[in-house]
Amino acid sequence: MSIKKQFLKSRPVCKVKFTVPKDQVSEANKVCIVGEFNDWDTSATEMTRLKSGAFTATLELDKDKDHQFRYLVDENYWINEEDADGFVPSNIGSEQNCVISL
Repeated sequence: MSIKKQFLKSRPVCKVKFTVPKDQVSEANKVCIVGEFNDWDTSATEMTRLKSGAFTATLELDKDKDHQFRYLVDENYWINEEDADGFVPSNIGSEQNCVISL
């Protein structure tokens, strides 16, 4: 998995490209990125499937802030981003949310 950050000089946001490789989601039909930035709406931010089988999405997120998120695969199970800047308890059992710091 990977996260690429591009800070914009003209606005107080950062373009963040999230990529989930095929080997992490095997034969998934749909992957959504779910987090504070979309009010944890499980269908708000569907990622685009690439020819390689990977899924990607680019979001503009506020700078100078931490953002919590996770990936939802086929509306069935959650996975975390290995390259996240950190992890925090999700308040749901022993699960953790990923954190990206901008």
